[in-house]
Amino acid sequence: MLDIPFRSACQLAAAIRQKDIGCLELLDLYLHRIERHNPRLNAVIFMDIDAARERVRQADAALARGDIWGPLHGVPMTIKESYDVAGMPTTWGVPDLKDNYPQTHAVSVDRLLRAGVVLFGKTNVPLNLSDWQTFNDIYGTTNNPWDVTRVPGGSSGGSAAALAAGLTGLEAGSDIGASIRNPAHYCGVYGHKPTYGIVSPRGQDMPGIVAAADISVVGPLARSADDLAMALEVMAGPDEIDGMGWQLHLPRPRQVTLRDYKVAVMYSDAEAEVDDAVQARLHAVVEFLRQSGARVSDTARPQIDSREAHRNYIQLLRSATSSLLSPERFQHNLQAAAALLPHDEGYEAQTIRAQAMSHKNWLALNETRHHLRLAWAEFFQDYDLLLCPAATTVAFPHNQQGERWERMLTVNGKPQPSTTQLFWAGYTCNFYLPSTVAPAGLSPDGLPVGVQIVGPQYGDYTCLHFAQLLEREFQAFEPPAGFE
Repeated sequence: MLDIPFRSACQLAAAIRQKDIGCLELLDLYLHRIERHNPRLNAVIFMDIDAARERVRQADAALARGDIWGPLHGVPMTIKESYDVAGMPTTWGVPDLKDNYPQTHAVSVDRLLRAGVVLFGKTNVPLNLSDWQTFNDIYGTTNNPWDVTRVPGGSSGGSAAALAAGLTGLEAGSDIGASIRNPAHYCGVYGHKPTYGIVSPRGQDMPGIVAAADISVVGPLARSADDLAMALEVMAGPDEIDGMGWQLHLPRPRQVTLRDYKVAVMYSDAEAEVDDAVQARLHAVVEFLRQSGARVSDTARPQIDSREAHRNYIQLLRSATSSLLSPERFQHNLQAAAALLPHDEGYEAQTIRAQAMSHKNWLALNETRHHLRLAWAEFFQDYDLLLCPAATTVAFPHNQQGERWERMLTVNGKPQPSTTQLFWAGYTCNFYLPSTVAPAGLSPDGLPVGVQIVGPQYGDYTCLHFAQLLEREFQAFEPPAGFE
C-alpha cells in the first residue's frame, strides 16, 4: 500500500474510522507536506488552517462518540480556486477579484462537507480558467511535480499537481475544455468529467453568475478511480430548486470484468495528430484489454465527421465563454468578425466569429450539435465505451508568451498549435458525454500519460467501473519521485 499521503481518499477515510490515524494527525501531515513541497509547485495558494484545525477537532470528537459524519469523515481536501467557499477568495485568477470573498459555499462544497471532508485550502488556476497551463498575476505559476519545468495542465492544474505530490486527500475541478481531464493526464492522476447537467455548478462561477454555462461541468479529481466514484456519488444530483421536480438515477454498469466490455479505440485523428509517446501507452492499454478477453475495435467510430464536430465545438465553446469578454473587447470582435476572410478557419478567426455570432447562428450550431449527439447515442448501442487520448502530448514546458494559438507544441517532430489539443476535449464533451481519465503509464521521458474513457450520456458509472478495473489490473496511481 502507498504511504499515507498518497493513499486514496477512501483508504484515508477507512483508516480514520478504524482509528489507525486521527483526523488532526492526518491534517497536520498534509500541512507539513505543503510547507515542505509546495514552494516547488505553488499548487496550494490559500489555506484557512485555523478553521480546518477546529473542524478536525470536532471530527475527532464526533468519531470518539461513534458519530460518523459521512463516507469521507475527516479526510483533508483542497479544492479548485474557482469554487465558492465562505471565508476563502474566489478570483478565477482575475486581479480585480482578488478581494472577492463569497459569503456562501458552492452547492458541491456543501455536499462534500456534509460527506465529512475537512476543506482546508484552495488550488491554483489560470486566468479566467482559460488555459492548459496554470498561472495568473495573483498567485503566480504552478509547476508539474513530475518535472517542475513543465505545466501541470489547466484549468484544474493546481488540483492535479497537489494530488500527485501528496499534498491533499481529494480534489474537485471544472471542465469545459478538458480542464479536469487534461491535468489528470499531465500529472498522472484520475479525473472524471460528468455527464452535462448531473452535478449542479452553482457557486462555481464569477460573482453574480447563477445560470449554468453551456458545455461546462464540475467534477472530482483523485488518486484513485474508487475516489472518483465516491465523490461523484456525493456531488451529483439537482440543487434544491430542481430537486423539487426530478431526481438523478444513474445506471450502474452491466459489466463485471474487462472480458465483459466491448470498446472502440482512437489513437489519433487528422484534426489533432497525437504524439507517438501518447499513442504507445494507449496501444499498451489495448494490448492488455485484448489479453484480458475484452472485445476491442480500432476502426469503429460514431457516424460523425471529425472536422465538422471540432468546428461545431469551437464555435459553441467560444460562444459559451464570451460572457468573460469586456464590453470593449466584444465591440472589437464585432468589427473584427466582419473583416475576416470567409476561408479563414484558424483558431483565432473561429474564436472571433463565435464571440460575435448572432443568436440565429448559435441556434443552427446547436441543432447540428444535437444531430451529432444522436449519432453518438447510436454508436453506444453497439459499443460500451470509446477509448481515446486526453491530449496530443505529455505535459509540455512552460510557455507563457503570446496567445494560446501562437504557442507551439512538438508532435512527432512537427509544430502544432497548443489549441489543437482542444479537439480531444470537445470530441466528447460538446455532446454531453461523460469521460474518465485514468493513468496509463509513463512516456519514454518518464512523464505521465492518461487514457480517456468515454461513455454514453449518463453512463458515468460505466466509465468509472472500467477505470477501476484498469486501476486494479493494469495501472494504478504512482507518486512522482522527490515527494516522499
